[in-house]
Amino acid sequence: MNTHLDALETRAPAEREAALLAALPAQIAHAQKNAPAFADALKGINAADITSRAALAALPVVRKYELLERQKASRAAGQSVFGGFSAIAFGKKMPRVFSSPGPIYEPEGARADYWRMARAIAAAGFKSGELIHNCFSYHFTPAGSMMESGAHALGCTVFPGGIGQTEQQVQAMAELQPAGYIGTPSFLKIIIEKAAEMGVPLPSVKKALVSGEAFPPSLRDWMTERGVNAYQCYATADVGLIAYETSARQGLIVDEGVIVEIVRPGTGDPVPEGEVGELVITSLNPDYPLIRFGTGDLSAILSGPCPTGRTNQRIKGWMGRADQTTKVRGMFVHPGQVAEVVKRFPAALKARLVVQGEMANDSMALHVETQAAGQGEAELKAQIAEAIRDITKLRSDVLLVAPGTLANDGKVIEDARSYQ
Repeated sequence: MNTHLDALETRAPAEREAALLAALPAQIAHAQKNAPAFADALKGINAADITSRAALAALPVVRKYELLERQKASRAAGQSVFGGFSAIAFGKKMPRVFSSPGPIYEPEGARADYWRMARAIAAAGFKSGELIHNCFSYHFTPAGSMMESGAHALGCTVFPGGIGQTEQQVQAMAELQPAGYIGTPSFLKIIIEKAAEMGVPLPSVKKALVSGEAFPPSLRDWMTERGVNAYQCYATADVGLIAYETSARQGLIVDEGVIVEIVRPGTGDPVPEGEVGELVITSLNPDYPLIRFGTGDLSAILSGPCPTGRTNQRIKGWMGRADQTTKVRGMFVHPGQVAEVVKRFPAALKARLVVQGEMANDSMALHVETQAAGQGEAELKAQIAEAIRDITKLRSDVLLVAPGTLANDGKVIEDARSYQ
């Protein structure tokens, strides 16, 4: 159970870090040359200089809404449907194209295990020679193909169950006797309940890899009680596998093919280990070379090694959305604006904008962590309030609090208004 896919998972952390950073300059140069969007975004950057995490952190973050806007503009101009982010074009190098809400179009390259899902499938306990019942969608979105290509790379056979048709899913499982299930956790629960209602035992389904939804411990335990050991993974249509769960069930192990950063929402600034922030991914995929891609998801780095012997970084998993943009008195306020206020004051360590009251009668208060208390406090509060008006065009109260006071939940803007 939970065998390692290859030796990459257990190499020394320093060896891994050196390998990732050694690959980084070539990947950036490749993106600049073959993906017009990054030729623009990284204009003037010497790829050979990007040999450290500090150098990487100085590059701009490309967020999902920017990817969508560029794709839309490019399509309207009769140019690439991928907005200049893809390094490959239609043809043999791109057997499929998928769509995510937006729509955002993602290419699938021709390489085996293109989405790198075999590692997560192996960690969930699947082995070569087994049959997997795949209940992710096979149309529009890439989830079904992501899992199938990973299963094939592992040496497994796949039944493409897709979504819906619950009774037929139960029948197929009863007759084909798959080793396990891949799909959303909620649909697996529906299948198990339907099988019980039909009086059809599913003795072969003993393991599962789930994704696409929250997977709370209560649901995990519910499945365990019914004989199914289910593990989760975190992946996106843009970068493929990002992290996966192991039998230790202590966070998610970062995939070997990506570089993960956790940054303060609205910025590209890395936060200290353990602090919640936005997941930013640099992919080493040459076909779709996303450099500092902001996923819009919140997470945090866990300290220490995984008990299973895997040595890569661990993240806490999905912890919410990083885009906390809200509208106050008719004006949009963005996390990046809060970050801009903080940057103007060396004494400001961290801040959270709290919006309270009722819609159309709301107020803002910026809570600022600082060690500059006592004398000069009133002047600092006045200066910060002025900066808020300058940046957001809105008035806000300012509260100075001690370092460590604000919750470690990744929130830069907290909407505490009443919507009743």
